[in-house]
Amino acid sequence: MNVNIHGQNLTITDGIEQYAQEQLGKLDRYLPNISDIRLELARRHTKRGEDLTTAQITLRHTRGAILRSEVVVQGNGRDATLAAINEAADKMYRQIERFKGKQKKSRRGNRDEHFKYRATVEELETAEELPQVSVPDTLPDYDDDAEIVRRKVILMVGMSEQDAIDQMELLGHPFFVFLNSETNTVNVLYRRESGGYGILVPQTPNQ
Repeated sequence: MNVNIHGQNLTITDGIEQYAQEQLGKLDRYLPNISDIRLELARRHTKRGEDLTTAQITLRHTRGAILRSEVVVQGNGRDATLAAINEAADKMYRQIERFKGKQKKSRRGNRDEHFKYRATVEELETAEELPQVSVPDTLPDYDDDAEIVRRKVILMVGMSEQDAIDQMELLGHPFFVFLNSETNTVNVLYRRESGGYGILVPQTPNQ
């Protein structure tokens, strides 16, 4: 399992890297078959005069599932960075708990032990008990019996990324699907919890 650490507007010191490696290197004890973990640390100064530190953990499972956690803490020093790493790790424990909790009978009554977005029986048996954390689970309950109840056709209009932001804000939506006129690809624009916007660019494994 590889643990990759990257920094934006901050320096990854030996102490920070050692702390992050210790916190993230033990995740495979609670969820076997992790292929790699990526930690992204960033600092920014807001227009309101706040200094914020962001930590985002992306965990990739060998079967293709991706788990992610992200936190934002106030401050721009070493203590804020370590606190962000610690809180992001706690949130990842919650994500692992949800991933493992999806191992249940399917609608057909058969146990699908190899569905890539669920932990297998073997993983449940070999994994250590997750530590108790104080971070609440803010995600909605996962319903195995839920079905797709609506399909909506979206008219793809070519526009720039800035036009997409303006349109999304006018609609009041947290995300917006659009045809990027610069790349001629379908992109998904979304509002990030830590501030600013993100864009999802589709790509196949062979690209």
